[in-house]
Amino acid sequence: MTSQPIRTAVAGFGLSGSVFHAPFIASNPAYELTVISTSDEARQAKAKARYPEALIVNTPQDILARADQLDLVVLGTPPATHFPLAKAALEAGLDVVVDKPFTVRSAEGEELIQLAAKLGRVLTVYQNRRWDGDSLTVKKLLDAGTLGAVTRFEVGMERWAPEIAKAWKASATAEDGGGVLFDLGTHVLDLTLRFFGPATVTFAEITARRPQESADDDVFLALQHGSGVVSHVTINLNSHLQGPRFRVLGTEGGFVKFGTDPQEPYVLGGGLPTDPEYGVEPPENSGTLEQNGQRTTIPTERGAYPEFYRILAEKLDDGGVASALPAPVDPADSVAVLKLIEEARTLA
Repeated sequence: MTSQPIRTAVAGFGLSGSVFHAPFIASNPAYELTVISTSDEARQAKAKARYPEALIVNTPQDILARADQLDLVVLGTPPATHFPLAKAALEAGLDVVVDKPFTVRSAEGEELIQLAAKLGRVLTVYQNRRWDGDSLTVKKLLDAGTLGAVTRFEVGMERWAPEIAKAWKASATAEDGGGVLFDLGTHVLDLTLRFFGPATVTFAEITARRPQESADDDVFLALQHGSGVVSHVTINLNSHLQGPRFRVLGTEGGFVKFGTDPQEPYVLGGGLPTDPEYGVEPPENSGTLEQNGQRTTIPTERGAYPEFYRILAEKLDDGGVASALPAPVDPADSVAVLKLIEEARTLA
């Protein structure tokens, strides 16, 4: 890496900024966590205590006003702000990380991709669930051909969350990027496309069950991949009893995995990405492989959210958009996810 760290600003210090971005930026010597924006006084105090070297400002616009002192901005703000803020950041000469959902409409994502190419800036999307330990375990099994030709892929993210903790989430409609399909749904759809390639939505149930929900909180989608695989996607915030995180069926075997990746709760509990136990899942949460009636426990791969920022640093250090190194996530992948969401809404 070069001797000069990547001067980075994090816009937003809610769950996204405080758990998924700032800790990984601050723990990677390739970066300097230069500025954090949040208008919430309690979050400002938390940010100052945790990152005393960073400048704390009120708004993302305060970050953009300092663009000449920065290299990279990370947008952990509500979905409806992603397009205008990313556009403004690119035009200010910054490389940009956008948290999911990339944008609210696929056309906006395509416009940002074209703008980044025109301006010679790096643009990527934080699809961190690619580095969940269970996702890495499924990918390892698929790459090894352990399951044979996959016929059915089932992926779910289910929780019991009867109350909406954030005011913006309670009021946000689907037009604003609200709802579980734009939230957790972008993760699971990204994985389906990453594992099995392009797909179309053949069936969609999109429902709001919580009285205060303005968009959706219970979703089931069926997808048909060009590769021949059928995917079933479940996202539900009304589930007392969570289904499998993954169930994969193939001609040579099947794999099932329950539970939640430990990285988010570990950081929420005060742990650091540099801790030796970071990302390690307890053995009792391992998945199960079944072949010819015989069941085998498959240890979960270590979770690796730090990989996103490691890959990004290498690309930026290698010349940014001119580098042949890939970005950690191609934003075109996230546009493909948005198009699936748009397909699903036309069917529901």
